Amino acid sequence: MKDLTRVVHHPKIDQSGFESLTVPTYRASTIVFDTAEEYANRKHRGPDGYTYGLHGTPTTKTLEAQLTALENGERTVIVPSGQAGIAIVLLTVLRPGDKVLIPDNAYPPVRGFCVNYLAPRGIDHAVYDPMIGAEIADLIDDQTKLIWMESPGSTTMEFQDIPAIVKVAKARGIMTGCDNTWATPLLFKPLDHGIDFSMEALTKYVGGHSDILLGSISVSEVALHRALKDTTRMLGIGVSPDDCALALRGLETMGVRMKHIGEVSTIFAKRISGLPGVERVLHPALPECPGHETWKRDFAGCSGVFSVVLSPETEPYIPAALTAMKTFAIGASWGGTRSLIVPMSVRNDRVATPWTEEGTILRISVGLEDVEDLWADLDMVFREIGVASVGDIAQDI
Repeated sequence: MKDLTRVVHHPKIDQSGFESLTVPTYRASTIVFDTAEEYANRKHRGPDGYTYGLHGTPTTKTLEAQLTALENGERTVIVPSGQAGIAIVLLTVLRPGDKVLIPDNAYPPVRGFCVNYLAPRGIDHAVYDPMIGAEIADLIDDQTKLIWMESPGSTTMEFQDIPAIVKVAKARGIMTGCDNTWATPLLFKPLDHGIDFSMEALTKYVGGHSDILLGSISVSEVALHRALKDTTRMLGIGVSPDDCALALRGLETMGVRMKHIGEVSTIFAKRISGLPGVERVLHPALPECPGHETWKRDFAGCSGVFSVVLSPETEPYIPAALTAMKTFAIGASWGGTRSLIVPMSVRNDRVATPWTEEGTILRISVGLEDVEDLWADLDMVFREIGVASVGDIAQDI
């Protein structure tokens, strides 16, 4: 073998006796075959086999298998983002003349996708009250082929009665999907409740470090997995093995992170509730949270995202108060190690159920910083907007 060949061809290394706790990051575009016959018959390897790097490497497959186990599912598809996951489900299920029902609390780009992409292609949508439960039957017509859910909505925090909606859907032969990003399969398993497509933005709690963009779709039937893979294949959609490796790393600590941030978010929510200048605190551990009883029945706990609805008179003081924070950051997304706050407004987005509060919503995502440092920021924010200090957080820890 000449040198110019040696620099291209890697030697075979004996790996016997080597056992690592980490998953190797397999990067590949080309997948090679031992024989010409195997290459000619590569399509028979199916979605679970290896044919081309775009369709997965062992790193990708490991993440899929681990999420499938957590979801109590049959298969999982990894996609470039949570929004991509939702779009791929809709494109897989819906055809011209069909309709999808989406909740009024859905991630805003979902409605944008329905209005700007699906509608011009002859696919209709209708928006429903997230708290509708079994009464969703009144909105179903012959066009309806899919009911999408998001429980809770990541700003308005309504917890939907998923079992009731699924029961209605199954009786009418309608498929269902759910955005489970807030809960992750550690707190809620949609497939166990009869959901057909369980979607999660791995960008958030699974990744856990604010450095990847990924999504997943888990299903209980192989046929649904095949249909999803057909859609991703036709659209040329794949994911980076490096991002999958980071998601696998994040998964290993997700349990302890979720436990910690759930406890801290509950403490913060209870402390903030009832303060002057606060209209409502939307956190599932509080009875005033929409769907509180449903959360207690169906979920195993709470994560670190909740919202605070402020009274209108606080409005002039909010920008300066948020700018003065030392530990919380201002930024979109959530689920990483850093705590975040963003001011939100949903009044103009609601079409099925009016949002009656006029004040700003502060969406809070609890991270992993010292609890007293976080509370010092929140205490300062509420003092700056006209609320008296409520003291040292240490007494509640």
